[in-house]
Amino acid sequence: MAKNGRFIKKSTSEFYREGTSIEDYSFSDFLHGYLYLKWPYFYISVALGEHRLSKALVPMIMFLSSLFAPSRDGPEDFGMNWANSYHGKVVPLKEAKRLVSIKEDIQIKDLEKVIPFTKAKDIILRNPDRIAVLDCPCRLARENPCTPVDVCLIVGDPFASFILEHHPDKSRLISSEEAMGILQAEHERGHVSHAFFKDAMLNRFYAICNCCSCCCGAFQAQNTGTPMLMASGYTAYVDSDLCEGCGTCSEYCQFSAIEMVNGLAKIIQEDCYGCGVCVDKCDQGAVSLNLDPAKGEPLEIQTLMEEVMLAS
Repeated sequence: MAKNGRFIKKSTSEFYREGTSIEDYSFSDFLHGYLYLKWPYFYISVALGEHRLSKALVPMIMFLSSLFAPSRDGPEDFGMNWANSYHGKVVPLKEAKRLVSIKEDIQIKDLEKVIPFTKAKDIILRNPDRIAVLDCPCRLARENPCTPVDVCLIVGDPFASFILEHHPDKSRLISSEEAMGILQAEHERGHVSHAFFKDAMLNRFYAICNCCSCCCGAFQAQNTGTPMLMASGYTAYVDSDLCEGCGTCSEYCQFSAIEMVNGLAKIIQEDCYGCGVCVDKCDQGAVSLNLDPAKGEPLEIQTLMEEVMLAS
């Protein structure tokens, strides 16, 4: 029996109740979301191939996904279907901090220009100032993970309450100010903030993960051909007159998008995701972020909220 005499935890009931209010959210979606939230460390370690059962379970998961995908998405390969259902949008530090500073419930839909996938593209925040920090399942799945591990920010309910209630040993409730501190510290370590969206998570944004290319499952998926990560909408630019060729920006780039040519830093534009880490690592102020229409529209929460208010 669960705490306080409940067979089903309160957060589980809230998660299910909210799912029933979504037209295209099925019981199988809820079950998937429940399993993902209830056992994230097992789920992620299997997906990363780090678990001893990965070889047996991954083919089974792919087969089950193929059974459900055609009726919902039309014919597409497994990688694309996976990306449609589970993806991360790069957000520069300033915008990541804004996402954890919202104080009132919001609902923003029709984000095709910002989130160019067929599923999981809404920003609906209930109790947005309720934020849980969770020990990163990707990092804990690795033999020698980057530290610290408590860097995954679960934003708003029912997600934050679910994590806190089901994983009290690996999560804690934090303030918006503490969340911004974690984002700042991870940015200084050279890690990239992603706003994550998942269909099983009520078809919407639910977390900001601070990712390194060596541990992160999304980076791993991206590098093996699954387009799981979206650029921020910006591309870095180097002012060659200011660049001193120290190479620091290249060393910190998680996307390997900066190379040194003739003693100067050069951005490989097609590989740049516009995270902005390189901007703050350049003591000479030689690197900046420029809006890039080829990389989609940025996730600027304040602008999106204002657009919703104007349309209402």
